[in-house]
Amino acid sequence: MKQILNRLINHETISKEEAKNVLVNISKGDYNPSQIASFLTVYMMRSITVEELEGFRDALLELCLAVDFSEYNTIDLCGTGGDGKNTFNISTLSSFVTAGAGIHVTKHGNYGVSSVSGSSNVMEFLGIKFSNDVDFLRKCLDTAGICVLHAPLFHPAMKNVAPIRKALGVKTFFNMLGPMVNPSFPKNQLVGVFNLELARMYSYLYQKSDKNFAILHAIDGYDEISLTGNTKILSNHSENMLSPEDFGVGKIQQTDIFGGNTVEDSANIFIKIISGQGTDAQNNVVSANAGMAIATVKNLTPKEGFELAKESLLIGKGLEVLNRLQFISDK
Repeated sequence: MKQILNRLINHETISKEEAKNVLVNISKGDYNPSQIASFLTVYMMRSITVEELEGFRDALLELCLAVDFSEYNTIDLCGTGGDGKNTFNISTLSSFVTAGAGIHVTKHGNYGVSSVSGSSNVMEFLGIKFSNDVDFLRKCLDTAGICVLHAPLFHPAMKNVAPIRKALGVKTFFNMLGPMVNPSFPKNQLVGVFNLELARMYSYLYQKSDKNFAILHAIDGYDEISLTGNTKILSNHSENMLSPEDFGVGKIQQTDIFGGNTVEDSANIFIKIISGQGTDAQNNVVSANAGMAIATVKNLTPKEGFELAKESLLIGKGLEVLNRLQFISDK
């Protein structure tokens, strides 16, 4: 590690293979916490290269506890986080609305590191059971149309990194990796990223796979469709700019999608929206993101996806999904 750190401090980059080896060695406990923290810090000071990102991703996928749900043709809706915007849990809510519209979802998530409340914080607060038992997860998919894949249960290799990330409390390159390392290897993916540079890297790496994908970055900085302005979208087929008008709605304010100051605040907002009592702005943001997921799987226009998502949300299909998942978790 000393040699790698010296090279990185001198503004050199490392190869895909070297990046992969570092993560494998971290998982084996070969480095002390100070070395790991120093390694993470380098990537807060400079941009990651595509080769480094690919190497880190390959290591985590190789080391993960993989689960196979390929027969369900699932999608994951997952943002990198790290946008510093403190919104409510838009991608998690959108996941339930997507499942309510009849599309199977394998939701990869974790506790918040640089945000007040990550996906897993809210799921845990709402009584959702975290498990890596394949039979339980399959039951979730069969009964509720969604299963929650809590990252630490599937990436035991990262147990040496988790306390360091928590202590640092800022975004690291692990934020960039989260959506790429879903242990169920979903065929479809809706990814939100915190900057355009990362969107391009994701697009490059996904183009090399057989994944059906849409990568989102709101021009004003959000790692999702925020409806506070335009959103860049990169997919298998095209690269476009989406405006709120493309979904048939108006522009909203940043304050409309604020997520609160505690996990309890976030959970209360989650319940209010999923129960059909959200504001127009909240409902539209969730429906826009869920709509893009539906459109990605079904090859629809954003507006067509939005309409299906809005229906799922407002007639209570998303709430049904949550209730079923809570019921299964309780047994």
